[in-house]
Amino acid sequence: MGLGDDLMIIAFAEKEKQKNPNKQIVIGNLEEKIIYDSLIYQNNPNITPINKVDRNKSIHFINYHTRNRPYIDYKNSNNQNWKWNMNFSPTPGRLYFSEKETSKAKKIIQSAKDHWHKNNKFDYKGLIFFESTSTKIDHSFFYNKMQNKDWGESNWKKLILKLKENYLIIQSKHEKSKQYEGTYYSSIDFDFRTAAAIINKCDLFLGPEGGFGHVAAALKKKAVLYFGGWIHPKVTGYQFHENIYFDHPKSPCGAVGYICDHCEEARKLINVENFYNKVIESLRK
Repeated sequence: MGLGDDLMIIAFAEKEKQKNPNKQIVIGNLEEKIIYDSLIYQNNPNITPINKVDRNKSIHFINYHTRNRPYIDYKNSNNQNWKWNMNFSPTPGRLYFSEKETSKAKKIIQSAKDHWHKNNKFDYKGLIFFESTSTKIDHSFFYNKMQNKDWGESNWKKLILKLKENYLIIQSKHEKSKQYEGTYYSSIDFDFRTAAAIINKCDLFLGPEGGFGHVAAALKKKAVLYFGGWIHPKVTGYQFHENIYFDHPKSPCGAVGYICDHCEEARKLINVENFYNKVIESLRK
């Protein structure tokens, strides 16, 4: 599962800990008797790390894995299209940062601010964290899904060029990321948790539906997210975010087995000006 999936189970795990304070809370595949670990669970006092599980003490097992996610309607899904459980809506999880993660995030943000002031005679109006490219974009199984979910490099490029005049934009950095003109692209490498710690100090997250959208929700941060027509915001979105959805008879398509024409139509009809206005409106709230 993805890191967004791991964040979606956090709130449920914490509720289970409240009900069972004397039990060790673990997450995994009950049928296969496998306990999962995730960087999302790190430092969380309500989830017992796999290396600290005491099998002589009571364990509460949360059965949550790739074949048992509450937002997917497995009965009606197939290898071509995933169907969604429209009765599900996520509850924001929580993240617990280490001092090292927080310190590194502050260092990267300070470098971004120094870069801005070196190149501009005026102050920026807001601090945005931006991510557009999934680390799974070239994965054989996820390729079609990620292409269908994407707003498109040219759209993101145009949006960033409009925003860069007044906003300091820190771009996520990983092995698949595409560097955009107008963003601050750190010389310091950083991982997902450090990126999340950076978001914690920003005014808004900007990007597609996915893991960082759940991070922004967990940190109670504003976000403007591209949903397109692939999945409905009710299923994996949050009401306090600006979720840009392609309302169309074929939406949400959940296309995973092919490149979807309907998703291409969404990319064309959700225009840059509208997206830009949503970002500005969200920052002003």
